[in-house]
Amino acid sequence: MLRGLLIGGAAALALGGAAFAQVREVGNIVYDGAPATPKDLQARINPYYNARSAVFEDWLPDGSMLIATRFGDTAQIHRVARPMGARTQLTFFSEPIGYATAQPGKAAFLYPLDTGGAEYYQAYLRDVVGKSQVQLTAPGTRNQGFRFSKDGKLVAWTQVTPGDPNYDIMLADPADPAGRKKVLDGTGSMGVLDISGDGRTLLVARDNSATWVELFTLDAASGTLAPIGPTDRKVGYLGGAFVNGGTGVLTLSDDGAEMARPVVIDLKSGAVRDLEPGAAWGSEGFDLSPDGKTLAQLVNEEGYSKIVLRDVASGRILPGPKLPMGVLTGAKFSPDGTKLGLSLSTSTGAGDAWSYDLKSGALTRWTQSEMAGLDPAKLSEPTLFRYPTFDGRQIPAFIYRPKAAKGGKLPVVIQIHGGPESQEQPSFNPRRQSWVNELGAAVIIPNVRGSTGYGKTYVSLDNAEKREDSVKDIGALFDWIAKQPDLDPARVAIVGQSYGGYMVLAVAGHYNDRIAGTIDLYGISNWITFLANTEGYRRDQRRAEYGDERVPGMRAVFEQIAPIRMADRMKKPMMVFQGANDPRVPRTESEQMVKQLRSQGTEVWYVLAKDEGHGIYKKANQEAVRATEVVFLKKVLGVE
Repeated sequence: MLRGLLIGGAAALALGGAAFAQVREVGNIVYDGAPATPKDLQARINPYYNARSAVFEDWLPDGSMLIATRFGDTAQIHRVARPMGARTQLTFFSEPIGYATAQPGKAAFLYPLDTGGAEYYQAYLRDVVGKSQVQLTAPGTRNQGFRFSKDGKLVAWTQVTPGDPNYDIMLADPADPAGRKKVLDGTGSMGVLDISGDGRTLLVARDNSATWVELFTLDAASGTLAPIGPTDRKVGYLGGAFVNGGTGVLTLSDDGAEMARPVVIDLKSGAVRDLEPGAAWGSEGFDLSPDGKTLAQLVNEEGYSKIVLRDVASGRILPGPKLPMGVLTGAKFSPDGTKLGLSLSTSTGAGDAWSYDLKSGALTRWTQSEMAGLDPAKLSEPTLFRYPTFDGRQIPAFIYRPKAAKGGKLPVVIQIHGGPESQEQPSFNPRRQSWVNELGAAVIIPNVRGSTGYGKTYVSLDNAEKREDSVKDIGALFDWIAKQPDLDPARVAIVGQSYGGYMVLAVAGHYNDRIAGTIDLYGISNWITFLANTEGYRRDQRRAEYGDERVPGMRAVFEQIAPIRMADRMKKPMMVFQGANDPRVPRTESEQMVKQLRSQGTEVWYVLAKDEGHGIYKKANQEAVRATEVVFLKKVLGVE
């Protein structure tokens, strides 16, 4: 813990020399060196976080929808009986519930519950009317990836215990949760994808990295694993479902191609049938109709989502929905296969649930979420552009500009995504819109090398010792900004969270003279301490992406590129946010960085949320922390 930080109340913390920072506590947020937010600014920021969305989760057997939405402080599960019907709240917790899956054939659903952001999820099965609820999982374990059998009589998932890197496969009868049993002592990050029609075989995956996933069938009685597909090379698979009466598996594969596309693998012969040869854009998910005949393929094209329906037998494209330009947040066939439920977010709309009728072609809206007084006409639509980087590649990025610029060159906020296997997409983002409108800033969201959505070569360009090549991509973005007539290269701030937090710390070290300030949210400050302290269930996967600190050569690279080793170059003001219960990037990563920077006299605002983990999910915390971000950005960018 950072020496001198008193969680229980206000205190003075020595920053080095004669400088001091005040510590104060408001609700569950501890502010160390950060000033209070002016009331009028807080009032202007709050509507951005009052705007609600509706995320489609699943269909219930009676044709109603389960959605996740927020009426209070956190997202909870609701039922919507009919298009534009009332949202009936089903779960009531202070912790967010953002996932639910319906039990086939029953008016019941399963949901996971966390405590304080620690991510040790317990799963509960309850009926819709709330008369019956049982805990499915064992206390003290982390549980995820729940899959029901088609008849709803079995449910499978993966379980891991603290410090263990190996996920086990669990199986239970929902009517007898206490009879749950372990059917596989897993190795690595295992997941359940499907259960065969007779309940005897599970389709499972082992995620080694973003570009290497192994598929297996698992005999539930004997625990025997049998590999699917080639074993002489690394293939990136995504998802999976039994087809053709259980004799084949449909999955997304990048084998022999840059982009993941749907293929069917024959389990007996190993033959692969490609449903989309030469795919120009990658698929990021799919759902299969209950009869196994129709594929709903979720395609990511330049960051925007579209749904492609295909006949599984022939690969032929079928008529499908024409969606607004946005980003899908859910999609699943109804139990009778006649409809597809989906939810979509756009740059100027927080997102709602819809259904698509496969026979009539009708796209029907089920929810109308409130924008909390925000005028969509005044929100910014981003523009896609590409800029050249050091090795001649073109880096894709989106830029948001104010609709009513005040004149003169615009200050710039660069937001760098986490992951690193992730992608900035043009979905509704209240932070970006508040920066555009409250700061009058241009907001740029780049997809530097290592991002998903642009093929498997691109996603691997920053692996291991090539880590800082992605930092150079931000250096090239500074060059691009300097050439734009409407952007001010002297007023550029950078913001990033998790791996994006590492990125902004590294940028602050390498390009101190080109930034006005930095916001680091739970970023990695030292690769070696991060890998030592991150939760055991994540460590091996992170080593596959970042490199293995146990290998002397890689350890030497980590020593060289750790942001904390270049802290002496970081002279510009920095805001650091951390969730106290973060299992992924522990608070020690932030606090050792804060301590080092303050010891050399760099101004640091440190903000700690006592009831959050890896992210900010509670509305009150979002409003408070995001407003503090705006106060910081106003200061460093010189915005009145």
